[in-house]
Amino acid sequence: MKSIKNSKLFIWVIAILGITSVSLTTVTKQDFFEMSKQLEIMTSTFRELNIYYVDPLSPGELVHKAIDAMLESLDPYTVYYPEEKMEDVRFISTGEYGGIGISLNENWEGKHIVADIVEGGPAENAGVEIGDEIVSVKGMNIRGESIEVISDQIKGTTGTEIDIGIVKYGDSKTTSITLKRAKIKKPDIPYRGMVSDKTGYIILSKFTKTASSEVRKSLVYLTDSLGAENIILDLRGNGGGLLREAVNIVNFFVPKGTGIVDMRGKTEAWNKSYSALRRPILKDIPLAVLIDDRSASASEIVSGAIQELDRGIIVGRESFGKGLVQQTKDLAYGSRMKITVAKYYTPSGRCVQRLHYGDRDDNGEATVAADSTLKIFYTSNGRPIIEGRGVFPDVEIKPQYIGYVLDGLMDNNVLFDFAISRDFNVDNPSKYVLSDQDWEDFIVFVEEEFMKENRGKPYQAVSVELIEVLETALEEDGLLGESGAIVDSLQNAVLPKIEEDIRRNEEEIRKALEEEIVFHKTNTSGLFEYQLPRDPNTQKAIELLESGEYKNLLLGPAK
Repeated sequence: MKSIKNSKLFIWVIAILGITSVSLTTVTKQDFFEMSKQLEIMTSTFRELNIYYVDPLSPGELVHKAIDAMLESLDPYTVYYPEEKMEDVRFISTGEYGGIGISLNENWEGKHIVADIVEGGPAENAGVEIGDEIVSVKGMNIRGESIEVISDQIKGTTGTEIDIGIVKYGDSKTTSITLKRAKIKKPDIPYRGMVSDKTGYIILSKFTKTASSEVRKSLVYLTDSLGAENIILDLRGNGGGLLREAVNIVNFFVPKGTGIVDMRGKTEAWNKSYSALRRPILKDIPLAVLIDDRSASASEIVSGAIQELDRGIIVGRESFGKGLVQQTKDLAYGSRMKITVAKYYTPSGRCVQRLHYGDRDDNGEATVAADSTLKIFYTSNGRPIIEGRGVFPDVEIKPQYIGYVLDGLMDNNVLFDFAISRDFNVDNPSKYVLSDQDWEDFIVFVEEEFMKENRGKPYQAVSVELIEVLETALEEDGLLGESGAIVDSLQNAVLPKIEEDIRRNEEEIRKALEEEIVFHKTNTSGLFEYQLPRDPNTQKAIELLESGEYKNLLLGPAK
């Protein structure tokens, strides 16, 4: 009787969990019993709550929260998508979504302002411009709603219509327009071009299903049409995407048959090796890959492989350190789940994963392995590299930190507001310089902005909080009376003095303001044309590629 009961339990758990023959080998009889037990506990808890809880409950919302809490205990990349979030799933793999082609900012008054617009999208075609305010979506006032909620309302199935209410910049009248959602795809490559007479540049923003084909086209264009003798591949800020696209991109630079990345998972199905399947198109061209702390996953597969195969140099900052692979699985009723199924290992055998989500500290935070426990691996030429810390660049460029004055002005959207407030002439983005008169006008603009009622402070010095701590400590020690004048003097010293503070930080603020103006008066290409000649990472890469230092960096230790 016992064996019959256990057999029924076995079959029931398989049916409930959708376990396949592929995964049966990794699940023991004890696992089945435990899963059955926990499912029964969860089901009975859910049932009793819905029957007896004093206030009305939403079964769907309750289950979604339970699932989210369960997945949150694993890692940030294992995510549940209900049916209404399918546009997000499609965007992850394709870079496409159904929408009208706008990005919004929320200003200090709670207004939702168009901050960016897709060229040729439904919004631009209907006359929507940067600086316009969106006041309603589907006839509902959106004041007080978050950007995320509004974005979800605007997105939808391609070809369907949506009504929005807008107030044109500088006007007060609301106009209602009906837009038909279209397929919106931000380009995989926002910019490509020559950054010197000899060096071509490509920035890849995401590893979507078209990424490698777009990179291939750009490489051919730069080398065959523009005569590039060196290539810079910019992966800064690229959070990853499809593993196969990363493999294809590495294949452009390495011989057929070269091992690029290995996957190792819980089941045999996820133990895979990926190699270059085709002959390279640029086997010998000098190559530099730019990375930073937001370069992750597929970006680290590319940069890690290029580094370990000594096929090129890595310039910039230490990458994020995401050595995990996700797979999307279909669930019931049109929902889906993205699950971490494996870790990946670069050609030398190292894993770049930085955080250990299965080993959390007392605060529940993922831990980082101690340096003393990390293994050292070696590139093809014998250069030492370390695991568990992302990809460390061959040439490190220190980050440029933003001062508190500029940081506050940017957070308050002051640069954006000034950039759209007047008609600037930007004929040549790469050589654009803000005029002295425009600079003086900007200072007046900021002063007038922060005289407005309820506008708040434009920025706050880091030392303000330290002075507050000092004041509290002096009061607790009974010393505030005799030290009060000193504290008052310190507090006055760090109060915002707008004109003085802006002039003191002129170089940094001017550059940021010029970037904002160029972006809004030209386009994304114009912004890159302005930034790249002033970017220390790009300029250092050019210097290395066009000198003998490039080959020296790739050499192994002297024998």
